[in-house]
Amino acid sequence: MKILKTNLYVGPNQYAKFRVIRHVLDIGVLEDWPSAKLGTGFIDGLLAALPGLEEHGCSYREPGGFVRRLREDEGTWMAHIIEHVALELQCVAGNEVTFGRTRSAGETGQYNMVFAYIHRDVGLAACKLAIKLLMHLLPDEVQKQTGYELDEDWDWDDELRSFIKRAQRHAFGPSTASLVAAAEERGVPWLRLNKYSLVQFGHGRHQQRIQATITSETRHIAVEISCDKEDTHNLLNDLGLPVPQQYMVYSAREAVRGARRVGYPVVVKPLNANHGRGVSINLSSDEEVATAFDVAREQGTSRAVLVESYITGFDHRMLVVGNELVAVAKRVPGHVVGDGKQNIGALIDEVNEDPRRGVGHEKVLTRLELDNQARRLMDKAGYNKGTVLEKGEIFYLRDTANLSTGGTAIDLTDAVHPDNREMAVRAIRAVGLDVGGVDFLTDDISQSYKDIGGAIVEVNAAPGFRMHVAPSEGEPRDVAGKVIDMLFPASTPSRIPIAAITGTNGKTTTSRMLAHILKTCGRTVGLTTTDGIYVDGKQTVKGDTTGPKSAQMVLRDPSVDFAVLETARGGLVRSGLGYDSTNVSACLNVASDHLGLGGVDTLEDLAKIKRIVVEAATDTVVLNADDKNCLLMADHCDAENIFYVTMDHNHPLVKQHIDAGGKAAVLEKGMNGDMITIYDNCTHISLLWTHLIPATIEGKAAHNVQNAMFAAAIAYSFGEDIDQIRMGLKTFNTTFSQAPGRMNVFDELPFRVILDYAHNAAAFGELTGLVDKLDGYGRKIITVSCPGDRRDEDIAESAEILAGHYDHYVLKADDNRRGRGEDEIPQMMKQLLLKNGVSEDAISIIPDEQEAIQHALEMGREKDLLIVIGDNVTRSWKQIVHFGGEELREQAPADSKPTMSSAYEDLVNEDQSLIVDDRGVRLAKEIEEDGD
Repeated sequence: MKILKTNLYVGPNQYAKFRVIRHVLDIGVLEDWPSAKLGTGFIDGLLAALPGLEEHGCSYREPGGFVRRLREDEGTWMAHIIEHVALELQCVAGNEVTFGRTRSAGETGQYNMVFAYIHRDVGLAACKLAIKLLMHLLPDEVQKQTGYELDEDWDWDDELRSFIKRAQRHAFGPSTASLVAAAEERGVPWLRLNKYSLVQFGHGRHQQRIQATITSETRHIAVEISCDKEDTHNLLNDLGLPVPQQYMVYSAREAVRGARRVGYPVVVKPLNANHGRGVSINLSSDEEVATAFDVAREQGTSRAVLVESYITGFDHRMLVVGNELVAVAKRVPGHVVGDGKQNIGALIDEVNEDPRRGVGHEKVLTRLELDNQARRLMDKAGYNKGTVLEKGEIFYLRDTANLSTGGTAIDLTDAVHPDNREMAVRAIRAVGLDVGGVDFLTDDISQSYKDIGGAIVEVNAAPGFRMHVAPSEGEPRDVAGKVIDMLFPASTPSRIPIAAITGTNGKTTTSRMLAHILKTCGRTVGLTTTDGIYVDGKQTVKGDTTGPKSAQMVLRDPSVDFAVLETARGGLVRSGLGYDSTNVSACLNVASDHLGLGGVDTLEDLAKIKRIVVEAATDTVVLNADDKNCLLMADHCDAENIFYVTMDHNHPLVKQHIDAGGKAAVLEKGMNGDMITIYDNCTHISLLWTHLIPATIEGKAAHNVQNAMFAAAIAYSFGEDIDQIRMGLKTFNTTFSQAPGRMNVFDELPFRVILDYAHNAAAFGELTGLVDKLDGYGRKIITVSCPGDRRDEDIAESAEILAGHYDHYVLKADDNRRGRGEDEIPQMMKQLLLKNGVSEDAISIIPDEQEAIQHALEMGREKDLLIVIGDNVTRSWKQIVHFGGEELREQAPADSKPTMSSAYEDLVNEDQSLIVDDRGVRLAKEIEEDGD
């Protein structure tokens, strides 16, 4: 049995709207051994190892459904069983997940197994352990057929215990988990920022962070004060709050002297420590104090140790959030109660049978351990593990009442006396914490400390929430919700607006147009594109950034107040969307590209992948009404509004949509040209003549007209001002600095050069349509290739579209041949062009891209039009610019030489890495494309 492939999906994906793991499994010879054939011994062994499987509903949607599948006549296959075991193992480790799906992958014995996860490492480890368990449960004769080598030292209980402990190291602790759950209930998005408890709540400019229960608003000085027990003691004492008498000492001798001053019994504890480590209480002799000093010194991080008066009473944790007492729990140290029959060891085992107790933070209670501290207390009492306690006798196995060492908690929030409530709030305010815990000893929390005494023995930064969200007795308290409400008060946003743009062609240009419009509206935009991440117009990351990791980079940036996320097929197929939802999503088109890769074989498959982005929208989806695959996505939308874009002003469905009060962007014909209009609730808004948009080349570049319509529709959906949208479109052009590799025009030569990144048949069709509209040129020359990973039929379609529209074809190959031979693509395109009527003398084959572009540039004469389809667009643009600055100026006739300022020449000659656009002295950062 092998795992052939693994995908970790973050956010909505093709299998679910939440995070899942997908394994492609090959179960080998086990294809011939469904569960029924493996026998009852295998099934019974599995259920004995994981009794929780009895509750799995499977396809029957009721408890016991999965067991029925195991035992029914045909049974079920191993991949399906692994799915359920992986889910149950995560649940045992405290990660409650239920979704799973296993389907045949086409090949015999191969399956797509998908299951939900909360923490990636826990989910992956669960699957590995599931396979191990099942292989050890197989009948001997079957196991031998698999060739799997069994571990002779295999012990299921040890393996499970080890897995749970590893899972806890990766999983959130109970406090962090409760905060995440509270955020999800309130619709606040979150991102895990490390492997531990650092979490971001909210996006961009609105984000807040927590580390355990330390928040972005927690003052560092307050944490420092709370960690220094002497400073805390003095602050509280100076305010007249009840605290024990205390001395700070640096040696065992000083500790004994301090204890005598305070008066026995005393408490000895580290100056800096937490979770009750190093604390010794109720010490009544010099010898005990000296020993306790060494223990405290060992557990603390400071040379100093505190000796303080021992206050009797019950230990209460009082939790204050935002100057409000939100929960109080009486904490009881881990203990056993005698029955007059069983010894201490047996009583511990009996307590640990409580299903609420687990390893570490796995459950709401922690198992009791018979460790050094417990043995010390037994020795002090003259007991041992075999001692039988009298009936009703309570024996404490811990000095302190921490839940992490087996203690229990009783909720008393509603019983707190007002004086005690006020005291706790004053103590936390005195230290300066926004979230803090007060450890208060008193005999009765319902009576005022002023009447019966009591003392604050500690103030805690980053207090644990487990005792409050899941007390042993009493009502659970939503303390995590109080923290989230403090961080995000009512009417305070936690999300920044998100626009996600997908489609086959035009995504980058539309995304850049939209970002430019929003920038003119005063927004700080985080933009992801195929050439990099941009924040407020400045490139911060170079490369193909259209996947989930790049989206999360933008959402994590604290300066961003608007996200525009170009979203490509590749990232969606590999890893999902990367975030939970968008405000507005747009699908520009679905055309043949990348088919045959990653399980996407048809246009319908591709549309389903791109639909992930549309389904994630909550407010508006913007769809191309001229593309049937986009239109069909409307049936899968949960968004409040559908906004159609059409270049056909007679589109029947759009007309019907408008008549019903819907929204649409329509290209309407007028005497002066084409007008982009917006309809909203039957209101007609004339936006802009297309020839006034520089990116459309006087309205002739139809694809950029459509891109502009989408950008306008998305901006309008966010409520941006119409005049600002007009201004944004009027000032967006296709210079290399604004849109690298997208219709970049260079006019500093005797002939015009247009550089574009077209790489599929649909894009070639759009570009060729523009070329046909451009008049007044001599020859039309194109240097072109197709990516090597495209299907032969896709390359044939591209050649058919290109044939007959150019006077000369310079055929090249991309730098990355993607599995093809050195000149395989240009040779194939040549034969296809010949087949479509292009003469052989109109075709040149030069596989190297730089050499091909150089050859085409040298062919250029005055008034020619040269189209360069670039793979490495930065290098191609520099090659075009540098050619114009050097070689051609010497070759061209005097009257046709381009006018170049000395400053322009100096820039080109001085630094070959600079990029200069067609306006002369505008510079852009160098970028590198690595897209698919």
